[in-house]
Order: sequence, then C-alpha cells, then structure tokens
Amino acid sequence: MRSNSFLIKGGLLICTVLLTWLALPGNFFFWPLLALCLVPLFSLLHTLPSAAKALSYGFFTGIFFHLLQLYWIVPVLQTYGGLGWYFAVPALLLLVCYMSCYTAIFAAGFQLMDRCGPRIIMPLAAASLWVGLDWVRSWMISGFPWMDIGYGLWAQPRLLQLADLVGHHGLSFIIVMFNATLFMLMQRSYRIRERAAAVVALVGLCVASGWYSVERWEKVEKLVEAAPVALVGVAQGNVEQTRKWSPEERLRTVKDYVRLSATLTTGQDPSLIVWPETALPFYPHADELLEPVSGFVDFSGTVLLTGAPWFEEEHSKTSHLVRYYNGALLMEPGSGFDFGYFKNHLVPFGEYVPLKEYLPFLAPLVEAAGDFTPGTIGTPLPAGPIKAGVLICFESIFPDLGRAWVEAGANLLVNLTNDAWYGKSSAPYQSWAMTVFRSVETRRSLVRSANTGISGFIDPLGRVQRQSGLFVEWADSMEVSLLGAETFFVRSGYRFAPICGAAAVMIIIISLMRRNGGRD
Repeated sequence: MRSNSFLIKGGLLICTVLLTWLALPGNFFFWPLLALCLVPLFSLLHTLPSAAKALSYGFFTGIFFHLLQLYWIVPVLQTYGGLGWYFAVPALLLLVCYMSCYTAIFAAGFQLMDRCGPRIIMPLAAASLWVGLDWVRSWMISGFPWMDIGYGLWAQPRLLQLADLVGHHGLSFIIVMFNATLFMLMQRSYRIRERAAAVVALVGLCVASGWYSVERWEKVEKLVEAAPVALVGVAQGNVEQTRKWSPEERLRTVKDYVRLSATLTTGQDPSLIVWPETALPFYPHADELLEPVSGFVDFSGTVLLTGAPWFEEEHSKTSHLVRYYNGALLMEPGSGFDFGYFKNHLVPFGEYVPLKEYLPFLAPLVEAAGDFTPGTIGTPLPAGPIKAGVLICFESIFPDLGRAWVEAGANLLVNLTNDAWYGKSSAPYQSWAMTVFRSVETRRSLVRSANTGISGFIDPLGRVQRQSGLFVEWADSMEVSLLGAETFFVRSGYRFAPICGAAAVMIIIISLMRRNGGRD
C-alpha cells in the first residue's frame, strides 16, 4: 500500500515536470499545457501531511525540472569554458539545487495555505507566492530569472498585452491562479462556496485581462502606425565560437560582417546597423583590424552599433589598474567611437566570479571565467532619430534594465548577444522568447542581433516581425516604430511582483497562526 502511494506521488511529480517542460519554449513548445501543468503538483501537495514533506517533494520537483531546462550548461562549460565534466556537472547540479530551493519553498507554502490558510482565496494566495518567489530569484545572488512560467505565452501576442501594466509576472500570476482553481474544482475537501469564489475570481480576472488586452491592442496598434520610424539593419555573422578569437580568423570575422552590412546599404540608407555582442574580436582602441570597419562606416555614411571588448587604464604613483568591459560601441562616420555602453549585469561565473576570494575551491572556474567590470545605464545611444537603449546578452531577461533605459529616454531597445555558447540546445529559443516581453512591457520596438541567432525585429505589441534561423548567416533591415511614452509598468507596475511577495508572506503568517491556534 505504501509502495503504491509512493508511486502515485512520484507519478504526479514527474507529470508536472514533463507538462511544464513541454509547455515552455525550447526544443518542444506547446503552450496550452500551461493551463494544467501545475495541477498534478498541487494534487500531490494536497495529500502530504506536513510542510516539511512538501518541502522535500517540491525540491525534487525542481531538481528534475531544472535538469531538463538547464542541461545546456554542461556543454557550455566544457566546450567554451574549458572545464572537464568533473567540474561542469557539479556546477550544473549546484545551480539546479539553488533553483530548486524556490520550488521547495513554494511547495511548503502551498501545503501550509492549503491546510491552514484562508482557503477561499487559495488560488490568489498560490499565485502571489509563486510570483513573489520569482521576483526574489530575479535579484538574489545577482539574479537568474530564467524561464519564469509566464514566458510560455511569448508566441501569443494578443495574450501578452497585460505586460505593459504588471510585466511578465502578471501572466505568471494568471497561469498559476488558473491551475490552482482547476485543482480546487477537483478536490472534494473544498466547500462549494470556496470553489465558487475561486471560479468567480478567475473568471473576473480573465475577463478584465481579456478586455484590457483588446483595448490596448487597438490603441497601441494605432500609435505604432502613427509613430515616426527609422530604418535599422541587423547582421548575423554566424561565426563559430571556437574560431572567433583565433588570430588568423579575426580579420575574416570583420570582413564577414562588413560584407553582410554592405548588402543592407545597397539602395537604402539605414539610420543604424547593428552587429552582435563582441562582433569585433579585438580591443578596438588602436588595432589595425578596425580599419575595414571604419572604412565601411565612412563610405556608407551609416551609424554602426557593435559589440566589442574594451579596457581602460588608471595610472597612479603606486598602482596601475586595468578595467575590462563587455561593451556596445557606437561608431559614426568620420568620428570613430563617440558613444558607448558597458554591460551592467554581468554573467556570474562567466564574466566574473562572485565571492571568489572566499571560495578557493572555485579556482579552476575562476581561471576560465572573465574578470569584467560592470558599467552603468546612462544616456541612450543616438543615431539620427533613434535613442537606443542597449541590452547585452542575458540582460534582456531582466525587465528592470529595459525599464531603466526607457526612463532614461530610449525610444528603441537593442539586444546584442552571442548565443553561440548555447550550441543547438533549447537555450537560444528560451532567450529569444524572454526578450519578446521587454517590447510589450515598455512599448518599444526591439531589434536583436545575435552572432549565431536568433536575430530579429519585435514591434511594441510583441509581434515578431522577422527572425533569423540558428547557425546561418543573415542580414536584414526594417523600419521600426519609435514610441516615446512611458507605460504604467515603467512608472509603477514593476512593483506588482514584490507586492505579491509581501501578500504571500502575510497569508503564510496567518496560516501559521491558524495552524498553531487551531482552525475555526
């Protein structure tokens, strides 16, 4: 009997893992599964006698799910980080265990609220806890908000319009609430009035969200049609990561990008051409490899925004300090690099190693990782009518960075990235999906240039206008709308997720008091 119970619980756990994995972007993607993917987990937690048991089941749910979601980290660390499997696999397991802690906390909180909380608001409480934990994960230990559940709707632009109010967290909230309501309807232990209240709340939220989405779609579509436009070109060089930095290949890389960009200036005059992160595989201060680039810019009369490494030296009587940056540099005809942005949110264990002086066992990883200095978000980069806010690499998964650029005056978001690291895994698709939300949240067109893809154009409604394939050369240009108004999300709506977290904490405290004092 006990064995059968364990098999049933294990089956429910695996069912949630597989349904959620299949629903989210990646090598497989069937978004309607989002409507029920969490129901097996909720049903499992409902059967557990204590929050401690739920904590362990939640942790193992997270382990299995994140192993499927983040498996690509091992080949990245092996192939490009120079680490053996004996370092790469433990590194993945360490990250997976960390991510699973949030699933465990949610499971324990859900079990507690299910048993002892005000059950009439159970779906709202579960959604608040889920979103609050997503928010904590977005900044804790520098933040890794990879593939929040709301991102599963990325390819359904008419469902995304709520994001200009409360960001992608608002979509996560509705998905979790939908699953929790469906779970309640399946449980006889919930009273009829509790189920009815859950259904009424869900229907009310969905109707309000649907009405808002329809209204905003029509209004924003008119704004897009009336907005000023600028022609922007994108080049995707498809340069293999293993040859990109080799001395004999650097000139070939530069010539490839110049050749692709020349096709974008034939018969047209782009305001801006965008190259990917570190498209220039050298420090461009005084390298002769810069000559073909500056020659192209001067001849075409086009402004170029390109990724490139950068360093700055500080001399004093007692020291010589060199700071290295992952940069986005703007080159104008006849004047070289006049403006630039240095990546603000660095990749932990990739571009820097947190607490490396306190963690000596990470020495092999320290040697493989970079040692970059973070930059700051300042004035948007100008190119004719364009005021570009730049997101380098995985900065596109952080809503606060896109919001900060818009607050600074950006009327276009540009994402420079090099996803060659990910190989032919699910990661490039996931990264692209998350980037779509930055357009809707800020109501800005977004242009993305990736070394090996996915590159493309996204309009302020979240519609993918054009996109490249993976591991192909690609060059295209398009007129993009330049909107200037700030959304509610930019002004205040970004506070939605922490408010959800605070509400969840209050509900958990009430649940603990009811458990310790006895339920009514």
